[in-house]
Amino acid sequence: MAGVTTTGAGADPATSAARVLVQALAALGVEDVVLAPGSRSAPLAYALADAARADRPAGAPALRLHVRIDERSAAFVALGLVRASAVGIDGGPVPPRPVAVVTTSGTAAANLHPAVLEAHHSGLPLVVLTADRPHELRGTGANQTTVQVGLFGSAVRLGLDLPAPDGRPEEARDLRRTVARALAAATGARTGDPGPVHLNLAFREPLVPGPGPWPEPSAVGLTHVQPRPVLAVTPAAEPTAGGRRGGAPTVVVAGDEAGPLARRLAEANGWPLLAEPSSGARGGPNAIATYVHLLAHPVLGGSVRRAIVLGRPTLSRPVQRLLGRADVEVVVIGTRGVDWPDASRNASEVLLDAPARMRNGRMRAPEGWLEVWQAADKAAGGAVDGVLDGADEGRRSRSGTRVTGPALARAVAEVSAPDDVLVVGSSNPVRDLDLVARWSAPPVVVANRGLAGIDGTISTAVGVALGLPDRRVRALLGDLTFLHDVGGLLRGPLEQGAHLQLVVANDDGGSIFATLEPGEPERSDVFERVFATPHGADIAALCAGYGVRHTRVVDVDGLLPALAAPGPGLSVVEVRVDRNGRRALGERLASEVAAAVAHAIQD
Repeated sequence: MAGVTTTGAGADPATSAARVLVQALAALGVEDVVLAPGSRSAPLAYALADAARADRPAGAPALRLHVRIDERSAAFVALGLVRASAVGIDGGPVPPRPVAVVTTSGTAAANLHPAVLEAHHSGLPLVVLTADRPHELRGTGANQTTVQVGLFGSAVRLGLDLPAPDGRPEEARDLRRTVARALAAATGARTGDPGPVHLNLAFREPLVPGPGPWPEPSAVGLTHVQPRPVLAVTPAAEPTAGGRRGGAPTVVVAGDEAGPLARRLAEANGWPLLAEPSSGARGGPNAIATYVHLLAHPVLGGSVRRAIVLGRPTLSRPVQRLLGRADVEVVVIGTRGVDWPDASRNASEVLLDAPARMRNGRMRAPEGWLEVWQAADKAAGGAVDGVLDGADEGRRSRSGTRVTGPALARAVAEVSAPDDVLVVGSSNPVRDLDLVARWSAPPVVVANRGLAGIDGTISTAVGVALGLPDRRVRALLGDLTFLHDVGGLLRGPLEQGAHLQLVVANDDGGSIFATLEPGEPERSDVFERVFATPHGADIAALCAGYGVRHTRVVDVDGLLPALAAPGPGLSVVEVRVDRNGRRALGERLASEVAAAVAHAIQD
């Protein structure tokens, strides 16, 4: 039958299957693949190397290949590439492209798990390809063999175990159909719920290609899956409570990846916008930078009676307390996925999209509602600046005033232009940025907030920079986050370099715990060892070992010059940050902001 026989003459089954799989990935929209080296995955490695060559052989598709030694780093580079693909030309979001990551068998596959979990909770189309022993060698004690089937549990949208190819008729067609099904699951074409997929690929020896040519490209088996349409909002989809009560004092809570719709709804209806940095909505006149503090004021947070939630809010306890209040109607707008954010279990309605009356500004807030938030935010912002500019008077190095974490975040925000991309690490950096970032036109902000871990942050930033080579990419992260993924600095001399500036807030430990219950003075006897975890690592020496440019900043005066001109390639700006006063600084910020807001509202 025409189109069935696709293997080249003399090609062994493993090589033929790997080549067909690579052709199918490219035909279905994959442009980037990240590979970690290994033996059992050799058929895929050879096929991908061919596809990445400028003089690639006939039949090989064009793909960009990125090679990393460490599998965990490879997976997060792939996640970064996925996130980069979701940035449109104008900076707005577009549907992300799937990116594949390839590993050999054994612990190599297990090292992908953190990135798979992040992709699961963030809804990112990560295609995991793990090589494995054929079925007859499983359970026999064969080297590097474990149970890889179901390794990622419920975190994948689809998990399939493919038997070792043997050259049977129609094998190529079946493989293409499997890849098409996997890509449809990864992109959420049928479900509207994108996320990672796992193909476990068994290969028998020989694992290296013989002299046979590539198969001719074929569409046989490449099932076209029509994407799930975006449901149009009808009058029946309008809120049954909130949509009928337009004048309620309302705020928009924009969590991670809320998107520009959150800002449009806030501005259309005169609602304050409480937007996290990675929401994609933080900007414009309605954005309230100091909302975390303002929620405590009775005239502001205390008067809220409705919250419109988009994205996934994860940063602050005051927001979660607001969303859990019995006197606040919570309306969640979730445009994708099967789950919705409602950690307080208080949502009254979950909508697929904003109803027409909300989009058209027919649910406007009471007169003066937005203005009082704006006035309070202006006063609070002035108080924050006053505290940060004078926080370390009397605490000076030989060069000048020491840097605090929020002051560093403010400087990074100030140098981040609208066309820039800012990757933000978890813990204090993203929270500091949340307090101080005041953008009329924000940069693109990327953060791994699916599980809010510190895993793979450097590698994610590298992937973002590789995927957006024409933009200035900067990352703000803490020292523990940096050390946790320091291997992400490693790039072989044969690999494409990324233009990326890593700004590391080095306070020699985990200062976020100083702001939480473990940091209370009466618990100080165990705090330093089991929470703060000082490390004493020499970041400059680590950078030198990886061949990465390093600059150390120890005072405020040296901060902006170091940030302003990142230069080409990969570089690290290490900023020495004082950790000892972190809790006291937070308390002083809260006190000064409360006083400034009380004065502004009274006036």
